[in-house]
Amino acid sequence: MSMDIKQIQDLIKFVSKSGVNEVSIEEKDFKITIKTNQEPTYVTASLPAAVAPVAVQGAPAPAAPVTAPVAVVATPAADDESHFITVKSPMIGTFYRSSGPDKAPFVNVGDDITPGKVTCIVEAMKLFNEIESEVSGKIVKILVNDAQPVEYDQPLFLVDPR
Repeated sequence: MSMDIKQIQDLIKFVSKSGVNEVSIEEKDFKITIKTNQEPTYVTASLPAAVAPVAVQGAPAPAAPVTAPVAVVATPAADDESHFITVKSPMIGTFYRSSGPDKAPFVNVGDDITPGKVTCIVEAMKLFNEIESEVSGKIVKILVNDAQPVEYDQPLFLVDPR
């Protein structure tokens, strides 16, 4: 089976939505590499041959809707931080504390949060995703600076649960 233009276009759409930086497929007479980095998607291909299973390099992030839930995991931290909950990034992107440079941050240290409250924005592939809390508690530490790149599952906040 050889890869046609429609399959290549579908693969490009999949890669751009997934947040993956690079995908390479290589066979005897066929090689395709798709790279993205919040810039235009580039495709290099030499045809024809059978299509190999897609090998994904990097941590794939789930395609996220505009409002994405936050992965929450209890963190085994230092003695006094062991009861805190770590709020982690659900995707790869750029972390923003507010909706704009002249706007107030969504949350600050000491703020109480409840499930559904927007805590930050993670911009991925020119899409601004509001990240909502899944827990109740008080923000005790913000672990990421504004406009800093974040990885999938990277800790963003420490929350003291109620």
